[in-house]
Amino acid sequence: MRQRPATRRPRAAGAVAAALTLLLTASGLAACDAPSPHGTPSGPATSRPAPPPTPLWDRTPRSVAAVGDSITRGFDACMVLADCPEVSWATGSDTSVDSVALRLLGPGRVASHSWNHAVSGADASDLPGQMAKAAAHRPELVTVMVGANDACADSLDRMTPVDAFRESVTTAMEVLREEAPKAQVYMSSVPDLKRLWATGRDDALGSRIWQLGICATMLGDAQDDSAPARQRRDTVHQRVIAYNQVLKDVCAEDERCRHDGGDVFGFRFTETQLSRWDWFHPSKDGQRRLADIAYRHITAP
Repeated sequence: MRQRPATRRPRAAGAVAAALTLLLTASGLAACDAPSPHGTPSGPATSRPAPPPTPLWDRTPRSVAAVGDSITRGFDACMVLADCPEVSWATGSDTSVDSVALRLLGPGRVASHSWNHAVSGADASDLPGQMAKAAAHRPELVTVMVGANDACADSLDRMTPVDAFRESVTTAMEVLREEAPKAQVYMSSVPDLKRLWATGRDDALGSRIWQLGICATMLGDAQDDSAPARQRRDTVHQRVIAYNQVLKDVCAEDERCRHDGGDVFGFRFTETQLSRWDWFHPSKDGQRRLADIAYRHITAP
């Protein structure tokens, strides 16, 4: 008897397998129940759960840089008309203030791992330059508080326009991202200047010091309750609100930025929390309150 060619059985098996594959595909079962290479159903495909994404915000940064104006320099908190950076809410070493840097880094690392590039009298136009200096340290956290001097001009028409303010803050963030792309940012709102006026206006010494030219748009002629004076203060107040909206908006566009949600603007500074020399800048106690607000937002889940 003539033997069948040895190759016919594999061809038949291949044909059966091909037909079975077509049938399973047509019925929608091929992906789940197709025979495995060993002849047993493979069953539904299983996959391991994806690892959780690495959070962009680190609540324990190991270095801090600060930019901004006289508030961050601790101006008038220790002595009249002088910076006192050791009591700065952001990077100070004074334990009575317990700055953001002191809380995050500990006393042994504040001097070597924190940098204060804020400048008394600075406004938003100075922010990009300050940010470049801060970024050079490759900090893990940068604190930003700016805007009071933009509203505290000699006259209303010399206040920084909102669009210019936005451009400066945006540029500063771009500078940081270019030089230190992974740095986190805590963005503070501008304090409520009108509330500061209302708190200190009845102090005889404070009112006399304000006449020297501190924040003339808001504090000038502190006892004047005429309609033009009220309108002037309201105009400054609305400009501060506009600045705060800009700060919030710019921060929201950056995935590594946290805004204070308006907490500094909403904080009610009392007499003990304002400098006894100018009734405008924060005292040591006021600096501590700013540190409390910042630390709460920086370390929030």
